[in-house]
Amino acid sequence: MDTATPAVVFKLDPNVLHHGGLGLIRSLGRAGVPVYAVHEDPMAPAAHSRYLRGRWWWRPELADPERINLGLAALAEKLGRPAVLFPTDDAAAIHLAEHGAALRHWFRFPDPPPELPREVAGKFTLQDVCRDLGVPTPRAELVRTRAEAAEFAAETGFPLVAKLATPWTSGGRAKVRSTSILRTPQDLRELGEVWDEQETREQRAGLLMLQEYVPGGSGNDWFFHAYRGSGGCRPAFTGVKLRSYPAHAGLTTLGRCLSNTVLRAQATELLRRLDFRGIADLDFRFDHRDGSYRLLDFNPRLGAQFRLFRDSAGIDVVLAAYLDLTGQPVPEGLPPVGRRFLVENYDPLGAVGYWRRGDLGLRQWARSVWRADELAWFARDDLAPFALMCGWMGRRALTRRFAPRAEAQVVEPPRYRERERDAVIRQRRRSPYAVEEGQR
Repeated sequence: MDTATPAVVFKLDPNVLHHGGLGLIRSLGRAGVPVYAVHEDPMAPAAHSRYLRGRWWWRPELADPERINLGLAALAEKLGRPAVLFPTDDAAAIHLAEHGAALRHWFRFPDPPPELPREVAGKFTLQDVCRDLGVPTPRAELVRTRAEAAEFAAETGFPLVAKLATPWTSGGRAKVRSTSILRTPQDLRELGEVWDEQETREQRAGLLMLQEYVPGGSGNDWFFHAYRGSGGCRPAFTGVKLRSYPAHAGLTTLGRCLSNTVLRAQATELLRRLDFRGIADLDFRFDHRDGSYRLLDFNPRLGAQFRLFRDSAGIDVVLAAYLDLTGQPVPEGLPPVGRRFLVENYDPLGAVGYWRRGDLGLRQWARSVWRADELAWFARDDLAPFALMCGWMGRRALTRRFAPRAEAQVVEPPRYRERERDAVIRQRRRSPYAVEEGQR
């Protein structure tokens, strides 16, 4: 494996506790790849991973794509050579698809159809894509008023699922969760009251979508992770979401790799028909009413729990993308069936929701935690991110804000900080890209 080409982790969502980015840094860093990353806060846990060569503190404004490109170009000049660029959130993936042509002189990244990432990442536009392709998906409708919401609820019945149609546009300002389960008319009324308090379009993150609730339960929530590049869809993995936060309607906190050839074939064919290229993370729910797998979400980027899937050849979707984009073959391996992945900061919070509904007991939860094969934050060879994560969670607990996000804003140009050892090497070589003293 040739690891000479550096990699850059690119994110636009101001979420300091994004464990997917940390997993990417560790996956490539342990393989010997020089990894650099964009962070929104100097104390972001992932920014202190031992596997990072350099860090940039930056919070660009989504509404100014030209400024984003200028910032990325400035970062590329610091590296002095082409790098593989990895988007880790929807906003970054959408930006690269729509505005990334000017960056290909400096970076290597997949080239899906420019409009595709926005279409599939949008919760309601995904419904149109599925309908055109005949892919099973729950019934959904955009609602602009309480009357429209009440009408949809009367037709569909409770429970319902409420989603922000374009959650990446909120910049952390929306006061409602990106996904919520509404079990009663009272839940719908309370959501409407919060929604009415958000007066601007920016606060509302576009529009609210109500979706039919597909009956499920343990073992019925599936996810599909894959990389589709020059050699087709390889690797491709399927797994089961055992727990989430919030319970039954949020990010995966405990997942298990299981082989599902039917779902894998269905998802792989969907990526082919869409001509999607890059890393993808899809969520499905098995519907016992008709025996179908209904597509709930399509994330056109890295899934936060991707480290669950590392095959017998040592390859995950990140390493596959790096190899393919640097012109190297991607070895084939067997999926790690039975492997479990736990997000240790959110799983206890999600477990409370399952316990309240009688779906989980204390002993059962303790056994599941003990049997986890890999944790999102804790790693014996990289302890600093785990310690900082604990600090952030403690701060949130004290302020009673368990899911806050810093507001996105236009700030000064990116500030770069290099590992001290690498900075000394650059200075000795008298490189034109050496870090100036005032930029440390």
